[in-house]
Amino acid sequence: MNKVVVGLSGGVDSSVAAATLHDQGYQVEGMTLWLMKGKGQCCSEGMVDAAQLCEELGIPHHIVDTRDVFQENIVDYLVSGYSDGITPLPCSQCNKAVKFSPMLKYAREQLGIDTIATGHYARIRFDDATQHYQLIRAIDRSKDQTYFLYDLSQEVLAHVMFPLGETRKSETRQIAEEFGLHTAEKPESQDLCLVEANGSMRAFLDQYITPQRGEIVDRAGTVLGQHEGVHHYTIGQRKGLGIAHSQPLYVIGLDAMQNRVIVGERDAAFSPECSVQRVNWVSIAPPTAPIKADVQIRYRSAPTAAMVIPLDSDRVRVVFDEPQFSITPGQAAVWYDGEVLLGGGVIERQPNEG
Repeated sequence: MNKVVVGLSGGVDSSVAAATLHDQGYQVEGMTLWLMKGKGQCCSEGMVDAAQLCEELGIPHHIVDTRDVFQENIVDYLVSGYSDGITPLPCSQCNKAVKFSPMLKYAREQLGIDTIATGHYARIRFDDATQHYQLIRAIDRSKDQTYFLYDLSQEVLAHVMFPLGETRKSETRQIAEEFGLHTAEKPESQDLCLVEANGSMRAFLDQYITPQRGEIVDRAGTVLGQHEGVHHYTIGQRKGLGIAHSQPLYVIGLDAMQNRVIVGERDAAFSPECSVQRVNWVSIAPPTAPIKADVQIRYRSAPTAAMVIPLDSDRVRVVFDEPQFSITPGQAAVWYDGEVLLGGGVIERQPNEG
């Protein structure tokens, strides 16, 4: 019998992933990562729901204490980034450093199981021509989560299953009801567990970064107002600036060294290109020449045509066909060929951003 360890957050998606594989005849064991203290779907409340699910299915449940790993790779990573005036994306970092690789390692070493599964909406296929596992968008494009999975390795893709990749979200809840799972009506969690646990990103950050009053300036350095901490702002932000001006103003730069928030009119928030570091070519071998691709610079944005130009082993330059609004350092730029996620990385700070 095929064995698989399913990562369980306590939500409906991971519950259905486990129940589906169990129903298909797999020998399923559940695993929940203890990421942090406090309330949140992936923490204390989630562990209880995950344990109840395993009891309903009659499968073992393992809780793995990864609080130190989460603190180092996510909390410290976020605090450091926001302190430096960038807006880090924790989810892809968490998937790589905290979830998938550690889960697979634990499954192999402690349970003797070589395959893991999660409730992510994504698909995997093996391409004979390139001899690469390819990360493919989910059937339900509105729930597709490949953007957050761009940093997974070929080793992980070879040993992971995404049972919901061919399923639409509306069908997931229906399946949960058919299986009689107690999580069938559980509300959707927020995309970011730290926000869910702390109420807001601002509340989370203020626990670690002492707010320091500073100046809000335009590109010429004219003081237009005051702020309560650079870490409260992000590129492209319009609301909450507290500035009276003839035209709407947007954050176009964060200068942590000078403790300044730089603002400008909307046109100033557009950029024709960006540089990307810590690149992972997930579905293909690293190219040596520029390639045309559709690039996504945030989870909810539509991909847009661009040229991806390799600079060295882990950096590229992305030149868009049309200038893009609010390209945000610290967030992920991810590029696709149709449904295939080719690669991605972390957007670097641009020279005019402080």
